[in-house]
Amino acid sequence: MDILLDTCSFLWLTLEPDKIPAKAMAEFENPVNTIFLSSVSSWEIAIKFHLNKLFIPVPPEQFIPQARKHQDIQSLQLLEEHSFLLSRLPSIHKDPFDRILICQAIENSMAILTADKQIHKYPVRVIWE
Repeated sequence: MDILLDTCSFLWLTLEPDKIPAKAMAEFENPVNTIFLSSVSSWEIAIKFHLNKLFIPVPPEQFIPQARKHQDIQSLQLLEEHSFLLSRLPSIHKDPFDRILICQAIENSMAILTADKQIHKYPVRVIWE
């Protein structure tokens, strides 16, 4: 299965793995699954880092590639067709980063590993508890 990490899940897996429930961790560690981090999450991390709203040990341009390599996480680029789904997506979730992650997961038939309960309201498989 292909699994897309939301931004918080990526940060927790990397910095605070104890925050990840056993079921989600088992899916993350299952070698059958391919894990992805969206370039949208990289963008979100970079913005929050530069606004001093997120503290990571090194700048995002070092942290993200190192963490992805260490955890064997693939990069998922934002494609034009992913953004087209936004206009048809219900306005349940207001966070623009999460909305585009939902679109990417739907368009690529991926599950999302997230603690965000709002994402459960969309037609996408959520992995958490």
